[in-house]
Amino acid sequence: QVQLVESGGGTVHPGGSLRLACVGSTDISDTYHIGWFRQVPGKEREGIHCISRGISPTVKGRFSISRDMTKNTLFVEINALKPEDTTRYYCGAARAPPVTACPTKDSDYDYWGQGTQVTVSS
Repeated sequence: QVQLVESGGGTVHPGGSLRLACVGSTDISDTYHIGWFRQVPGKEREGIHCISRGISPTVKGRFSISRDMTKNTLFVEINALKPEDTTRYYCGAARAPPVTACPTKDSDYDYWGQGTQVTVSS
């Protein structure tokens, strides 16, 4: 079992960037697939990017994942923020074999953090 804690949210102007962190209570960089999601109240959780266990981080549009293996931390940097990006962001961890595709559905993730709020406003 692993506990996840997200941080790095805040209020930014449109066009700005934020780097959100997901810290695991144990090694998450090479043990779990990690996904970043966001959820607007009343709507389903939306996946924005994920990283597979054992695979190098990638960039997906405005979202860039990186990791700090020494600190059991994964990051997602969100660039060119828009007001519609305002919502709460979550990281999830999925138990899975290495070098397989990370899940895109939130139902495939086994552990979740409490989320961090991102507000984009001028």
